[in-house]
Amino acid sequence: MSGACKKGWSLPSWFFMATFALGACGRVAADTGATTTSYLDEIVVTGTRSNRTIGDTPVRTEVVTRKELEKTHARNVAEALENVPGLQLRAIHGKAGQEVWMQGISADRVLILVDGLPMTATTGSAVDVSQLALLDVKRIEVVKGAGSAQYGSAAIGGVINVITRDIKPGVSGELTLDGGSYGDQNPSAENPDLARYGARASVDMASEQLRLRLSGSHQHTDGLDPEPATWARPGDEYDRNQFSSRLEWRPSDGQRLFAELGYFDEASGSRFLTAKAGTTLKQGKEESVERQRAVLGGKHSLTERQTLTWNLLREVLQDDTYKYSAYGTFDQRQASQELSQASVHTEVTVGDDHLLMVGADLHHETLEQSVDGASELVGGERSRNSKELWLQDTWMPTERWEWVAGLRGQRDSDFGNHYAPKLSTRYELTPGWAASQYLRASWSGGYRVPNLKERYFRFDHSQLGYVVQGNPDLRPEVSQNLQLGWGVNYLSAGWFEINAYQNLIEDLIQTQFDPVATAIRGDGVDVHRYANVDNARTRGVETTAGWQFAPGWELTAGYTYTDAEDRATGKALPKRPRHQARLGLDGQAGVPGLSWSVRLRNQSSEFVDTNEAMKSPGYTTVDLKLNQALGDNLRLFAGIDNVTDKQRDFDDSDDFGPVAGRFVYLGATLGFSK
Repeated sequence: MSGACKKGWSLPSWFFMATFALGACGRVAADTGATTTSYLDEIVVTGTRSNRTIGDTPVRTEVVTRKELEKTHARNVAEALENVPGLQLRAIHGKAGQEVWMQGISADRVLILVDGLPMTATTGSAVDVSQLALLDVKRIEVVKGAGSAQYGSAAIGGVINVITRDIKPGVSGELTLDGGSYGDQNPSAENPDLARYGARASVDMASEQLRLRLSGSHQHTDGLDPEPATWARPGDEYDRNQFSSRLEWRPSDGQRLFAELGYFDEASGSRFLTAKAGTTLKQGKEESVERQRAVLGGKHSLTERQTLTWNLLREVLQDDTYKYSAYGTFDQRQASQELSQASVHTEVTVGDDHLLMVGADLHHETLEQSVDGASELVGGERSRNSKELWLQDTWMPTERWEWVAGLRGQRDSDFGNHYAPKLSTRYELTPGWAASQYLRASWSGGYRVPNLKERYFRFDHSQLGYVVQGNPDLRPEVSQNLQLGWGVNYLSAGWFEINAYQNLIEDLIQTQFDPVATAIRGDGVDVHRYANVDNARTRGVETTAGWQFAPGWELTAGYTYTDAEDRATGKALPKRPRHQARLGLDGQAGVPGLSWSVRLRNQSSEFVDTNEAMKSPGYTTVDLKLNQALGDNLRLFAGIDNVTDKQRDFDDSDDFGPVAGRFVYLGATLGFSK
């Protein structure tokens, strides 16, 4: 194991997690009642900031339910999202994590929330969703289309909101242990080795007025290596620890105060080969990440028709890396980000058919980054502030119609004023029919203020032949998004929906080669610079369908077609496959308590650069999951991820297919409740 990972937990540390949960009681049986809920009856809040079922919301929303998380054994948010139609999970360059692209929009334009509050981007631009363990998650909501009117700058490409469950009175707890092997691709070259394992535990202790939750997670992998005898290792090793706590006080009905404290750390190591000066060097990188997060908040019923909600958020993220070779260490990089936000909004019922919301957000962020003791940011530490005011009106003039209109105004410390409107509607075509049909439409404007890295970063990789420079003269991106959909719902047991979408983005920010700066430098090192270089368009069609044709049996499917192009050149935007498909089948195995699930994912080939010269090939993966309930408090599970062992060609730098091959694992969830 590499130096950074040695500070992680050893296998005996699982006993701490076991003692933590078993001494407190669990919750396996408490959640089983929710598994009978139809998918279309799931409650969602992100798209309109008010409770709606999936079938009734006027804003295009998809949900990863608690039942789906349990059936597929998802350990983190990345694994939870991999079966959602229209989403891409892409490896973050130079890191062990993954980021989310949506409807052809890249990850730094997709906002990641936890209970409605933003996460600091691990890379300074995109959130690594594989770092977010599934602790006490009730569901994950995915809102397609620009969400700037509701959530601000970073939501130009959509919103993903991880929603945790409520703390119920009583004492309960849960422990999950799992572990598995990559077979002959284990770095140890030993097939039976436990190359990846994890533990998650949670305990709730609550009265009617005072409620406490403590949760913890540990995830470890040795990495993945198709050729263990060689130096390079395509899959990084890591140790990840996450802890969270939540304390609630409910002094009376309609009054709630809470405080949350969270901590995350990661130690990871990678190994690779680098061509330099006519030879090939063995090199490696060690990285440590530490995140501290604190939230204070409350929700208060002021009258029968008005509520007030407020939150205070403080988050600090430290990311340190260094590289090494036989000649010693180099590129010792230290990055520190801080995020502070104060939010408040009120919700008022006006008459019988209007729900009015008014809110405000104050946002402050800083970035400091250095390499080998020298700042990588022009001018040293950089910061940004914004003051934002938003309002939204939900109007239901008849039983068939619902309209949601919203507007957000933002005053940014560096870019002045920006506005984002949104208008969504839903019309019930066949009220009272067994096969209920409806229309959805949404138009929204979006904007994105350039992040601090894009404006001030100086990424010096001259030893590898290139540097990337920030550009303080960048302009904000602006967009228009249109969503049009039709759906049918047959008694909540079968459904089909088709949705067409289009995103028009002006002043798209990307890196481009700077020939003038390269010539001035004159040492053979290519200079790249962030610039407003493109007007882009992404458009396409999404379809989703489901059929619960018998108790315990369900078929789901989704298909997405995406056409993404640079409107200036007419060429395709890279890394956006035209075709994606998802298929799921769940059933019973004939043995009491035994169920199985199959998940298939397919995507077509994709261009790897703007020249349309090279393509990454398409691929298909299949996962098999088994669950065995033993009584009310114990569940055993097993699975094979990537059954067909589909992997990228590691000798082809233009192949972006799956890194991990076949992974076989076992696990158990134990719980008690009082």
